[in-house]
Amino acid sequence: MVSIAFKNDLLSDCCLQTDCFVCKAEGSRCLFWLRRRMLPRGYVFSHKDGQSDHIFQHILPHTVSQQRRIEAHLNVTNVYFSVLYLLFFCPQLSQQILNLFHACEQQNDDLEKKEQCRAALQRDIQTILPFFLAGSSLNGFGSRSSDADLCLVIEEGTVNHRTDAVYVLSLVRKLFYTLSYIERPQLIRAKVPILKFRDRVSGVEFDLNFNNTVGIRNTFLLRTYAYVEKRVRPIILVIKKWASHHRINDASRGTLSSYTLVLMVLHYLQTLPEPVIPCLQMDYPECFNPTMDIHLVPSGPSNILAFVSKNQSSLGDLLLGFLKYYATVFKWDKHVISVREAKALPKTSCREWRDKFICVEEPFDRTNTARAVHEKVKFETIKAEFTESYQVLQLRKDLNFILPLKNTRPKR
Repeated sequence: MVSIAFKNDLLSDCCLQTDCFVCKAEGSRCLFWLRRRMLPRGYVFSHKDGQSDHIFQHILPHTVSQQRRIEAHLNVTNVYFSVLYLLFFCPQLSQQILNLFHACEQQNDDLEKKEQCRAALQRDIQTILPFFLAGSSLNGFGSRSSDADLCLVIEEGTVNHRTDAVYVLSLVRKLFYTLSYIERPQLIRAKVPILKFRDRVSGVEFDLNFNNTVGIRNTFLLRTYAYVEKRVRPIILVIKKWASHHRINDASRGTLSSYTLVLMVLHYLQTLPEPVIPCLQMDYPECFNPTMDIHLVPSGPSNILAFVSKNQSSLGDLLLGFLKYYATVFKWDKHVISVREAKALPKTSCREWRDKFICVEEPFDRTNTARAVHEKVKFETIKAEFTESYQVLQLRKDLNFILPLKNTRPKR
């Protein structure tokens, strides 16, 4: 299978002992030297039968086998040299971001393990109700340590999302006790009830929800954003790691959920003077129609064009700009973050936004994804982390000063 992961040994692979300002070798046929002149400014995936303007040539997968067929169809050459270009034309901070992304990004075998458990549950529970893999495992922003989200779906609009969810998940929990590969099934009676369990075979922790179809819709919206521009996945993964290190990435403890953080980054990238990413829901409303049949959602974004941004900022510049935006520019008390409209909306007095410290609009049901931040002390802590990290990074230009890299890389 073709892999598009970043490589640790880019330098050793980039040249054929030739005249190259990077490797300092002598000669006249340096692959990096030649590719540097041919490389397009935009990051466009190409296929073996020629370049494609679409970020997904086929239906977006919700199974690993579909994803592998898509990835195997990619021409790895353009991807490889695009990453090489980014690595050597960026300063130290950008290189640190790329290295950390490569070390932490979810691998194909990680996703395979989650898919195998999903398929086994679908087979063993013997229900006509489908299990959807969702969340960071599939949206492109997962890491090697990410848990897996599953959604058990029936027809939309026919259940009480909390009362019926508790009932159905209780029945599923009883069935789980009969499966030898499921460990520690635990029902969490939260606003969105979930059944937590562990796959004994892979060791992966799962959260199963019932009929949370908005989660499936936003999974494929975020997945499209993840692959529409080459800088989106690395910058978001590092920001999630940064927030976790500073203990502001835990909705259960009154801070920011990972989903909220992703939306905050996308909003920032959308609202730069030269946007890094487009507004997909405005540009392709038919692909992200909130009333689309849930079974058609995975195929919705299949023909979306790749986005070529005029903004050529490095990953380091974007990280610094993100911290500066939320430390000094964004007006928390006056604005609502909206990825759906790619702008900061005025904060109204409606129930969803009234008396809320942080307002981040869910792109489909338009609720506040940051509602967990309901204590002023937690809000002030979040703002303080943005301000302090921005000041430190602006001065040092070294990721280690805000995110110690030696403690962040996963243990293999």
